[in-house]
Amino acid sequence: MGRLFGFFSVVIVLAIGVYVYSQQLQSSSAPAGANTPKAAINITGVRSDLISIATAERRYFVSEGKHVSLDELISTNSITVARQRPPYTYEVQIGSGGFRVVAIRSGDNTSGTPAQISVDENMEFQTSE
Repeated sequence: MGRLFGFFSVVIVLAIGVYVYSQQLQSSSAPAGANTPKAAINITGVRSDLISIATAERRYFVSEGKHVSLDELISTNSITVARQRPPYTYEVQIGSGGFRVVAIRSGDNTSGTPAQISVDENMEFQTSE
């Protein structure tokens, strides 16, 4: 009887562990609040594009001593990223202390994606609804 109780205890503990693990896996698989797998993939691509643009902006600043617009980065072949990844379009905002690369969503929010995703010169991401 003791062995049977021990076996069932192990099975119950394993079932609880698998449940907790699956809940953690589901909550960490959708970046930036995306509701669908397609939206999660799109957000991941947008974040990758933003990193590429910000890195190119930093390299350009080191070599030329100034920040430039996205159009100039593209025209000088500093980056190969497109100007948009639907439903997001990219822009570089230049300020006195640095820059910020912003992806702005157009259209309605049917998949739970943020309205704006941005990265600054310190490579820190921010999102807004």
